[in-house]
Amino acid sequence: MDREIRNKIGRRTVTFSVSGKTILTVLNFIIGTISGSTALVAESAHTFSDIFTSAIAFIGFKIGLKPADKDHPYGHGKAEPLAGLLIVIFLVAISYEIFLDVFHKLALGSSLTPPGIIAAVMALIGIGANFAMSSYSLKMGKKINSPAIIADSKHQKVDIYACAAVFIGILGSRMGYPILDPLVGGFVGLLILKTAFDVALENIDHIMGKVPSEEIINDIESAALSVEGIYGVHDIKINDMGPYATAELHVEVKSDLIIKEAHRLAHKVEKVIINKVNIVTTVTVHVCPLNDDDEECLD
Repeated sequence: MDREIRNKIGRRTVTFSVSGKTILTVLNFIIGTISGSTALVAESAHTFSDIFTSAIAFIGFKIGLKPADKDHPYGHGKAEPLAGLLIVIFLVAISYEIFLDVFHKLALGSSLTPPGIIAAVMALIGIGANFAMSSYSLKMGKKINSPAIIADSKHQKVDIYACAAVFIGILGSRMGYPILDPLVGGFVGLLILKTAFDVALENIDHIMGKVPSEEIINDIESAALSVEGIYGVHDIKINDMGPYATAELHVEVKSDLIIKEAHRLAHKVEKVIINKVNIVTTVTVHVCPLNDDDEECLD
């Protein structure tokens, strides 16, 4: 995907996410204060922290867009999975705050005063808004292959469950079962920790250079073999940079091929792979001669 188009989509996605979270933060705080809902006020603080995670995602995305230079010959793509790991730290911190609040309510006997019904309405609005924002961010993050934006969208998806917990807690409190609020809150804390684990694992894989999928290996091999004069492909290596990947491979040509022609074929293979395999932006091709037995089979 063109760098400028990717930048435009990423900027629009993060702007939409931050704007939505800012509105939710203000509404949760105002309505939570008016209705007397401690849970909704706490959710406003949670949503406010989400703004910082979106900012981290955007910073990682912008750094990842920087082209290769002398000090970073493969570009700056790994900035995005690093940003994803920073988001994991925020998720763990948020889950800790939730567990601490649950401990105070269950172990120390603290409980919520039943809030006004408007708080439940606001929680429902939060569920719908977070669903729309997380779905859009995830779709756009996958479209431009941005680990940072995908991580942020998965984080925001947890907010759907957080708002659902607030809604259940408010209704339970009004029906005379205040213990529902801390119990559901603890469940949400576990969901957040699970999300943190999944996001961390995914971004660590990016940083460690794990092969994105076997399909990419097959696509690279097929693209190389589609070039006339290439009779075999082996030792394919993928370096996953997060939003993009680089590739190295060996191709087999006839042993009597002159150096100039072998060089031309290598460059042709590079161009074909970059054009046919979307995630790959840089290719290094090593030319190997076919052995005598293989060449006899070709005649």
